[in-house]
Amino acid sequence: MTLVEVKQHFRAMMNGPLAQSMREKGLAYRVIFGVEWPRLMELAQEVGKDHQLAQSLWKEDIRECRLLAGLVQPVESFYPEIADIWVESMHYPEEAQYTVLSLFQHLPYASQKAFEWVAAADEMHQLCGYLLLARLFMQGNPLMRQSEVEYMDQASAALGSRSLAVRKAAYDSLMKYSLIGAEQEALVNKVMCSLECAAN
Repeated sequence: MTLVEVKQHFRAMMNGPLAQSMREKGLAYRVIFGVEWPRLMELAQEVGKDHQLAQSLWKEDIRECRLLAGLVQPVESFYPEIADIWVESMHYPEEAQYTVLSLFQHLPYASQKAFEWVAAADEMHQLCGYLLLARLFMQGNPLMRQSEVEYMDQASAALGSRSLAVRKAAYDSLMKYSLIGAEQEALVNKVMCSLECAAN
């Protein structure tokens, strides 16, 4: 399927009131069709995996193009440097949330990138990092001791971030980590208690 054909599908699925609502909430894409996520997933099934199409979709200043890009991008041709480029060019938390869900969590280097991103200076990298860690923790795998200490330090600092999205993502990742086992739960509780004591 070509980029032109994909846009024709978007027009056919357009939800005007939803698109207007998104604009009112601050999304400033050149075009918003207001297509819901389940319908984008259905379209992705029809399109199939296509590296060139995904890269073209990501370059468009159209909400649905960017969300669909993560769904049709094959994992095997999505190299670490491309992942960095995508995060650097993200505009809104919604892009981070859905791209982590559809693509980033499936990457063989996901854990490495997550730790790089949570340690970055800018909020979008941090947001992607914590969203990605939360997804990885849902698989039930605890961190190695050194990585665990690093993660707890980073997450504790992120809970004081100016960005509400980063604070929420960091908190959610801690909650997911606490569900892995009793040791992880105790460690997260210790971190949360120390933060509460410091605040008081």
